[in-house]
Amino acid sequence: MKTTLNIPKELIETAMTLSKHRTKTETVIVALNEYIRLKKIEKILGHEGKLQIENTWERSRHAR
Repeated sequence: MKTTLNIPKELIETAMTLSKHRTKTETVIVALNEYIRLKKIEKILGHEGKLQIENTWERSRHAR
């Protein structure tokens, strides 16, 4: 999908240099994927202490 974005020149150049990607498109795609990955991790970590997991995997594994 073609999209027009107003990204500061210094920001995209710094990102391209650090990531060693040749194109702006590749740099933006990698950056967005990393951002999404980090947000998913934050969401999972936000559930820390709220989930109760029982240690019955051994029994469940042999129940079949």
